[in-house]
Amino acid sequence: MSSSIVACPACSAKNRVPAAASGCPQCAKCHAPLPWLVNASDDTFASATATDQLVLVDLWAPWCGPCRMVGPIVERLAKRYAGRLKVVKVNVDDNRRTASRYGAQSIPTLVLLRDGEVVDRIVGAQPEHVMRQHVDAYLGG
Repeated sequence: MSSSIVACPACSAKNRVPAAASGCPQCAKCHAPLPWLVNASDDTFASATATDQLVLVDLWAPWCGPCRMVGPIVERLAKRYAGRLKVVKVNVDDNRRTASRYGAQSIPTLVLLRDGEVVDRIVGAQPEHVMRQHVDAYLGG
C-alpha cells in the first residue's frame, strides 16, 4: 500500500501518512493528529481497515453524482475527527469483492466499522450533519 502527503491542520507542515499502520498518524512537527483518508482495493482493504480507530468505508464510483457530492463531506469528516476516525475509500467499479461483501447495491454506501465489524451504514447521499451524527454515536460525541 502507498502513502499520501497530508498537510497538518494545526501547523500546515507536510507529512507522509501511510495507508496502513498501527496507531494513528501524527504531525512530525507539532504532533497534532492528522486526517487519515486512504484509497483501498480488494487486495489492500484488509490492511487498510486493520486499526483500532473507527473506520468509515466510502463505497463509491467516479460516475456517480451523489458520490461526488458526498466526497467532500467525507474529506471534512476525516479532518474533523483526525486521530479518531480513519476513512477508507473504495471504488466499487474496480473492487467488486469489497462492494459485494458490504452489500453496496446503491451508492454511495458508507459503512462504519469497529474492530472490523459493521456497526452502522448510511445509504445514499446524506447531509453532513446526519453523517456526523452517525460518527458521533460511535465516538461518544
